[in-house]
Amino acid sequence: PSAYYFPTAGRMQQVEVLKGTSSAMYGPRTTGGVVNMLSRTIPEQALAGQVNLSAGEDGFGKAHAYVGGAGQNVSSVFEVFRYQADGFKDVNHTGDDTGFVKNDIMAKVMINSDNDAKYYQELEFKLKYSDEDSDETYMGLTEADFKSDPYSRYSASQLDNMDTSHKQLQINHHIKLSDRFTLGTTAYYNEFSRNWYKTSKVGTWAVNPENSEYLFDEDGEHVIAKSSLGSGGIEKAAAFDQNTNNELLYVDVKANSRDYESKGIQTVLDADFGAHQVKFGARYHEDEMDRFQWVDKYTLDNSAYEMTLTEAGIHGADSNRIDSAEAIALFVHDEYTFGDFIFNAGLRYEDMTISRKEWKGIIDRNEPTTKDISNDVDVLLPSLAVTYRVNNDLVIIGGVQKGFAPPAPGNDKAENEESINYELGLRFNQDTLSAEALFFYSDYDNMHGNCTASQGCDEENVGDQYNAGEVKVSGLEAKAGYEFAAGSVVIPVGLTYTFTETEFQNSFESGLDTWGNVEAGFELPYVPENQLQLTVGVVGEKWRSDILVRYMDEMRTTAGQGSLIADEAIDSRTVVDMAAHYTIAENQEITFNVDNLLDKEYMATRTHGSIMVGKPRSVTLGYKYSF
Repeated sequence: PSAYYFPTAGRMQQVEVLKGTSSAMYGPRTTGGVVNMLSRTIPEQALAGQVNLSAGEDGFGKAHAYVGGAGQNVSSVFEVFRYQADGFKDVNHTGDDTGFVKNDIMAKVMINSDNDAKYYQELEFKLKYSDEDSDETYMGLTEADFKSDPYSRYSASQLDNMDTSHKQLQINHHIKLSDRFTLGTTAYYNEFSRNWYKTSKVGTWAVNPENSEYLFDEDGEHVIAKSSLGSGGIEKAAAFDQNTNNELLYVDVKANSRDYESKGIQTVLDADFGAHQVKFGARYHEDEMDRFQWVDKYTLDNSAYEMTLTEAGIHGADSNRIDSAEAIALFVHDEYTFGDFIFNAGLRYEDMTISRKEWKGIIDRNEPTTKDISNDVDVLLPSLAVTYRVNNDLVIIGGVQKGFAPPAPGNDKAENEESINYELGLRFNQDTLSAEALFFYSDYDNMHGNCTASQGCDEENVGDQYNAGEVKVSGLEAKAGYEFAAGSVVIPVGLTYTFTETEFQNSFESGLDTWGNVEAGFELPYVPENQLQLTVGVVGEKWRSDILVRYMDEMRTTAGQGSLIADEAIDSRTVVDMAAHYTIAENQEITFNVDNLLDKEYMATRTHGSIMVGKPRSVTLGYKYSF
């Protein structure tokens, strides 16, 4: 939970989106399907590689290269990815950068038997390392400051920084037992560490409302009135940057230091029974999150706008706990072809123990814990999908699947998140025309609400989980594509539309900033009703250019119903992107990209009682060489 880790998308060779019965092969969270990131495979040639360089506005730079090759029995690939930027925001009064630097390195070595071996085998070793240093913050802007300077940041956020590292070892073994059976086994180990050092509270000396004089405590010291980061804290930070009096702002900066570990082994048997293509799988998995956090106290003066450390926090004093899980999973998935019908049936079983050990207010973990809770969870997750081929151009698809997410550790009141998800639709493909329409409906018996700092949750409630009870989510996804021929060029056009409706079915109270006190009939926050995407390309012999137009409807930022309230909503927006490619030689290409071509200023989120702005226009130029 809250790892703030995601694989480097630019390094991936392929991305799979798996829905419906496919999720039976993955887990434990199966509600929304799976995004599977596929890293680079070892080249089949004796030697192959690529160098990809880009540079752009706001100090953006990217260097991506790989080289590898295949021998008779040993093959390998080595890949490096680095990208960075100065950021598109500036810290008030200091002008500090707000960008990032990220490095990602991967290596694979594969040893294989001879092709004519009785049992063909492959043994692959994968090593991966990445790190990140980004000056990111939760501190957005007030409405007034967003309108006057949306790309600014308050000086109280000047030390906010995310520092991460990720290490991975993966061993894959593949053996062909016969023409019918193939066995694949993966053992994996991941370490991830992150410390998001970010402002959590800001404040000034408290003032006596009767005479406007500063308040003193019984020792004659000024009383400091601090507000947690939220509407109160944001307003104090905003007022300080606008004030020219020689006053101090008191700032708490929390070191959200956490270490993560995950490890396990999974084996999958692929069986070819002709009309039945069956997968049998088993996995044993362990993971852990170790929180050992502290808070440093600073003062910030508005003469030089420099932060001065006044009290260094004691490591582990803010949060000292370990969350962990052990899980066993079994699954079977069968794809059965019968005439013009294809049946996909999946069944997954999860058995897990989720635990929390906490030493609240205690530094030494040799001392007795203040909380030691374990939850045992087991669940059976069936799914079924049917595809019917009406003719060579048209198919009808439908499916039903049980969605699941386990409760958070340390919360004995939380229940499983469970839902039944339905889909029904059509797919049509004929020459240069393709179209699809899919109706979806998710019926939640219980939806989870996780209280995290990123959702603006009150500090004392972070880590809690709420049972929202019954929720209905339904809608329609539709898309169409066509390729027009115009002389020597081709013009591909694509249109995608999504309509979504949501509704809480019962009333409850939560500490979530985005939910609040919910009444039956309220809509979920941050779910736009309408989304539309239009792509138009022009393709020549050696070049291609594409325009992408993305529309997102207005959306509420807290649960509610009826007309949207101005300060609890995000306006609709249309953002236009452009990309162009030109082949200067068989193995060389130049790219030109413009994100947010029309430089649209738009609001991205209102969490923490403040506003975060979306990315402005950004131009990049790239060069790619392949061999």
